[in-house]
Amino acid sequence: MSLLQKDIYRPDLKDVKKAAERISKVVVNTPLADSFTYSAKYDARILFKREDLQQVRSYKIRGAYNKISSLPQEQLKKGVICASAGNHAQGVAFACNKLKTKGVIYMPITTPRQKVEQTNMFGGEWVEVVLKGDTFDDSYKNAIKHGEKFGQVFIHPFDDEKVIEGQATIGMEILEQADGPIDYVFAPFGGGGLLAGLSSVFKQLSPNTKIIGVEPEGAPSMLSSMKAGKVIELETIERFVDGAAVQKVGSRNFEICKENLDAMITVPEGKICQTILDLYNKDAIVVEPAGAMAISALDSYAEDLKGKTAVCIVSGSNNDITRTAEIKERALLYAGIKHYFIISFPQRAGALREFVDKVLGPNDDITHFEYSKKHHRENGPAVVGIELNDPADFEPLVARMKKKNFFGEYLNDKPNLFQFLV
Repeated sequence: MSLLQKDIYRPDLKDVKKAAERISKVVVNTPLADSFTYSAKYDARILFKREDLQQVRSYKIRGAYNKISSLPQEQLKKGVICASAGNHAQGVAFACNKLKTKGVIYMPITTPRQKVEQTNMFGGEWVEVVLKGDTFDDSYKNAIKHGEKFGQVFIHPFDDEKVIEGQATIGMEILEQADGPIDYVFAPFGGGGLLAGLSSVFKQLSPNTKIIGVEPEGAPSMLSSMKAGKVIELETIERFVDGAAVQKVGSRNFEICKENLDAMITVPEGKICQTILDLYNKDAIVVEPAGAMAISALDSYAEDLKGKTAVCIVSGSNNDITRTAEIKERALLYAGIKHYFIISFPQRAGALREFVDKVLGPNDDITHFEYSKKHHRENGPAVVGIELNDPADFEPLVARMKKKNFFGEYLNDKPNLFQFLV
């Protein structure tokens, strides 16, 4: 091993055990529960590690509390500061309340109200929430400046040794709870704190287990970095999976995970949305987008999983109910059920009736319609959303539109236009 390799931080089991002791008073030993629905689907034993059942409804309390409680008393008197889009903020807030230390928490202005309210609730009088910036990166930069000005320690959401060791306790719990060998672990990857810790424990205690990291398709920061051979910052990302959408992974986490992970894959946001709906409808489990990512990845390993045991980390359940309509919409779009068009309507009486009678199939449903009459023109455009009963009905629908001269533009594959509809 080279000197450079020796200098790379790797979580030590003794430090993970110390973290487990340190956080034991505030962290729930969450269930490792059999999923009968997914076990039957994949002809395998699928287990869910239910971190959504933590008091703050995500695993983030582990790393946050381990970091803050390890600080010297003189530092705790000055307080701490962090930046977060939600779950880390709640973990820090809860830790500050328990340890009676002041915390300043920077969150993007775009953070769902539910997460802001939860952060204030968990922190109580010990926490001040500052909404500043449109993105996590904006909040991060402002928090760093604030911390330097007032001498407060920055509690990083993922690129910190104590945070990584706190998250690593999930791995130790899983191995203590398991009643047999584990063939696969699927876990969400945002900044990498969870997988850096968890994978380190498994590689030391269960080296034959394959560790699969899962990112949202619209924010593949780790996959892109692995391909480049170094940490890179993505210029733009899709922020829908707010608990795992980061532009740049942690440098410590990158070094650990590029060695430990057996694979790094992405899943489409629409597929994640369908998993959220399935978990709620079939198993009465409420999860946020990041919490559904690991389960969404199982389809990619369907053949490999047969007869095997796999663990999925259900990382959190801080989902704002106001997002339900968007989640359903994205799921329908991914499934090929929902489609948007610009329809060119002849400006004459009976045109809409002709479209309904001659173009729409018997099971097709108009779910969105925007039309403005254009004077002195033969045709007027309308934005029309159509929900199909079967994805196979799409091509015949388009063919009928073209045959009857109604087809104008298909919007689903035009993101610059489509973003205004979804």
